[in-house]
Amino acid sequence: MTNALYLSERFSALWQGKNVFEEVEKITGDVYRELDGRTTLRFELDGKGYFLKIHRGVGWKEIFKNLVQLRLPVLGAENEWEAIDKLKSINVDTMTYVAYGKQGINPATQLSFIITEDLVGCISMEDYFLAIPVAERASAKAEGLISKLAESVKLMHLHGVNHRDLYICHFLFDPKKIESEQTLHVIDLHRAQIRKKVPYRWLVKDVASVVYSMKEVCAGKDQISTFTRLYNIGADNQFWAAVMKKSDALLAKVI
Repeated sequence: MTNALYLSERFSALWQGKNVFEEVEKITGDVYRELDGRTTLRFELDGKGYFLKIHRGVGWKEIFKNLVQLRLPVLGAENEWEAIDKLKSINVDTMTYVAYGKQGINPATQLSFIITEDLVGCISMEDYFLAIPVAERASAKAEGLISKLAESVKLMHLHGVNHRDLYICHFLFDPKKIESEQTLHVIDLHRAQIRKKVPYRWLVKDVASVVYSMKEVCAGKDQISTFTRLYNIGADNQFWAAVMKKSDALLAKVI
């Protein structure tokens, strides 16, 4: 499908009779990220917050560079659009989109966008740990969050979804809610892949990224073992050895 467009009732009314892609380009707000032909910004409409991620094409040079490095290039917003639908279908909490569009045949110049609702009041698991004094992080009460984290990652992998940037900064929750009512939302799905079965190397990468990011914020061994125990979907010692080796290698690059 070369061109696609979805608008919620609110945005359909807002842009009725207008060129949607031109209207999207006019949106201004607080820019969170701008790189590789992709801009992410937060804006408000009638007092409600939204995030816009717009892809303007990465060019053939970037596409070929990724392919030579055996990496699939991110060509547009379609990945995130499909991943959100997939996660919702398997009861993994994520973002809610309100608009999506794609136009153009040439993958190097294709224009696409996705608008999602702001997860108001939410913080990331990384921010949760960082707000705790270092000496107290290993004993912080986080079992409920970690169990939700393990369940989300397990469900994703069992249903053929790998994230490719699966760090705890990409899991958001509302700290004002009591633990039994909290939901953990996985975000930043633009690099996600969907298959019938996640290949071994991508399972290792995703799980190692989670473990590394927990180690980076000084989570304790008991907290990490809670995650690995609850995630375990038949993984053997070889798998966990590969996960720990990779997570340690990632940590060594940061230190």
